[in-house]
Amino acid sequence: MSAIIFPIHFLLQLFTVSFFAGSVLVFALFKVFLPFKAMQGPINKILDWCESYYGVASVFWINVFNQPVWDYQLKGEPSKDNWYLLTSNHISYLDIILILNWSYYHIPAPKFFIKKELLFMPLVGQACWALDMPFMQRYSRKKIAQNPALKNKDIETTRKHCEKYKFKPTTVINFVEGTRFTKQKLAKKPSEFQNVLPPKAGGIAFTLASMGELFTHTIDVTLQYPDNPGHVMMDMLKGKLKRIVIHVELIPIDEALIGDYYNDEHFKAQFQQHLNVHWLKKDKTIGEMLTPQN
Repeated sequence: MSAIIFPIHFLLQLFTVSFFAGSVLVFALFKVFLPFKAMQGPINKILDWCESYYGVASVFWINVFNQPVWDYQLKGEPSKDNWYLLTSNHISYLDIILILNWSYYHIPAPKFFIKKELLFMPLVGQACWALDMPFMQRYSRKKIAQNPALKNKDIETTRKHCEKYKFKPTTVINFVEGTRFTKQKLAKKPSEFQNVLPPKAGGIAFTLASMGELFTHTIDVTLQYPDNPGHVMMDMLKGKLKRIVIHVELIPIDEALIGDYYNDEHFKAQFQQHLNVHWLKKDKTIGEMLTPQN
């Protein structure tokens, strides 16, 4: 059956992402050629709608071909009129689809921190650029040692985009692990974690320092696909996705977590400790999700 479902579902998902990415690029051109303040607001709303509704359309096809069991929990009352910092664990590209789908109903259209390599992904990369998402360049330790100035490149990118996001309610999204979780990656980074990769604190700390006065809450998202431990996207396209877990919690901003992460060593250590404690709780929660139910 999966041999039949896969090509049909794949083509429908491909059409969906191409349609919405293409729509973003078309309306982005209107934004360029109609640079009047009265036009910018309505066009931005259309761009945000295209971004979030892509998630809704994609999830529609996921439900048609998979009929998964949804384990959804929400603690708090999100609003489209507020600014949020959303953090999440990261397993699959499907995570992005689910967050976009959820954001359409609950929060302002999200802005993801994206690897610069994705800029060259046909349509999708250009659409993310048109949506004013920050592209982050990763450098090896060797390159940074050769040119220490590279260490601050991502900080400058974050600063630049955070300034733009202050003018309308926005959700800034950071996958704290910096990459998708796999057992192979975990094995290369020995740590106290079992189901997540060690968190990276710098991006979150700087975003809080830049926009902390606007954020009412952080949104903590825990995603899991307990019955599909392999390649989640392939299972989904084949109609084999069985269960989706998405737990969302709104956490009020703690002013003690807003500070100078890069120049205050005491604050840096305090922030990292806070994030590690939180990530250990998430690790334990995911472990419980992955424990077979009797």
